[in-house]
Amino acid sequence: PFNAETRIQFTIAQAGHVSLKVYNVTGQLVRDLVNEDMPAGSHSAVWNGRDRSGRQLASGVYFCRMVSGSYAETIKMTFLR
Repeated sequence: PFNAETRIQFTIAQAGHVSLKVYNVTGQLVRDLVNEDMPAGSHSAVWNGRDRSGRQLASGVYFCRMVSGSYAETIKMTFLR
C-alpha cells in the first residue's frame, strides 16, 4: 500500500523497449510511466496516484504492467488517499 507516491523498481536483462503502465481494476489504462528504449540494468519509475491528465485517482487497487521484449510482469498495488 502507498499514499502519496510509490517507486516501482525493475531490472531488464538486455537493452530494448520498455513499457510500464498503470491500469485500474476494470483494465482501463490510467497512466503511462515508461514507454522508451532503455539500457540493460536496474531502473525505477515513480507514480504519484494521478492519471494521464494529472487528476488525483481514487483509493483502490491498481495494476502495474511492465513489458520488455518477450518478458512481461504485472504487480498489484493498493493506493490509499
